[in-house]
Amino acid sequence: MVVAENHTVIGGLGEAVAAELMRAGVSYPFRQVGLPDAFLAAGALPTLHDRYGISTSTMVEAIKRWLV
Repeated sequence: MVVAENHTVIGGLGEAVAAELMRAGVSYPFRQVGLPDAFLAAGALPTLHDRYGISTSTMVEAIKRWLV
């Protein structure tokens, strides 16, 4: 399961999903994709999505690496 977020992964949907999976006793491969907890550069969204790994193409490549 991959949860992608257009903001920091800290305190986001991914953490809530991970907590629910754990409470339910579900052991399932899980990854979060999102922004780091840091001051980030400003700019056009497509450029920033590529830079921080949350564009469609960068997420597809990351998921392919995880599945190997």
